[in-house]
Amino acid sequence: MRWIIKLDEGLATLSIFCGWVACAAMILMAGNVFYDVVARYAFNEVSIGMQEMEWHLYSVVFLLGIPYALRTDGHVRVDVFYTRWRDKTKAWVNIVGAAIFVIPFAYLIWNYGYNFAVESYSMGEGSGDPGGLPHRWVIKSVIPISAVFTGIAGFNMVTFAIRVIAGDKTYEPKHGAEGLA
Repeated sequence: MRWIIKLDEGLATLSIFCGWVACAAMILMAGNVFYDVVARYAFNEVSIGMQEMEWHLYSVVFLLGIPYALRTDGHVRVDVFYTRWRDKTKAWVNIVGAAIFVIPFAYLIWNYGYNFAVESYSMGEGSGDPGGLPHRWVIKSVIPISAVFTGIAGFNMVTFAIRVIAGDKTYEPKHGAEGLA
């Protein structure tokens, strides 16, 4: 049982790292939007590159927020039923859900996302807009990276559920940033 605890905690650390990266990207995105608005309305300056950076950072927030949401139970589910179930029932639902949905879905996204990013890199793809960001493959690479971390988070759902079934952990609702601590 000790090895499953260490594995579970190690996998959780990776998902929490994704949460920190998503949080940092959100702060950078807020600063970027603030700069863009001030530059546009106060100085009548428009930067296509800064506008594109907004959706690049939003993509990082969204894609790397997924593994964190899976780890902290911040994702959408049918809580009308789930909250009334015992912890062991929840654990079995999470094991089946991770094995049937999360991990295979992460593999598919990784497979297609990897090819998508490699093709973009091979073409030397950049922004189609003048003044836009070069190296579009960089943001496209976040897709397969996110899929890997999502698969790890799915596997982490399984290891945590095993700990719940063994009586080592319970499913407690997490609110705010306490999952980051």
